[in-house]
Amino acid sequence: MPMILILIIFYFILIRPQTKARKELEARIASIKKGDKVITTGGLHGLVHHVSDKTVTLKVTSEGALMKFEKPSIQVVNKAGKDSKNAEETPVEEEKSQD
Repeated sequence: MPMILILIIFYFILIRPQTKARKELEARIASIKKGDKVITTGGLHGLVHHVSDKTVTLKVTSEGALMKFEKPSIQVVNKAGKDSKNAEETPVEEEKSQD
């Protein structure tokens, strides 16, 4: 009986929140559109220039340098037209404090 209780607590404290956060990030990545600001897992900040089924092309400099990334490499999505306080971000605290 105590083992079942431990497994239930483990599920609600660790597994369920992680699954929920992953689904939210996947939904944000699926809704990326031109003009959104994103941060990649490598820490590169860019503006979405073009979106295809599996890749995203980012404008990373003011001179217009374009780089192509796979969609799963996007870590943070800030929707176009929103200020940084109301932007949609992943729940990773380190990512939020860098702006």
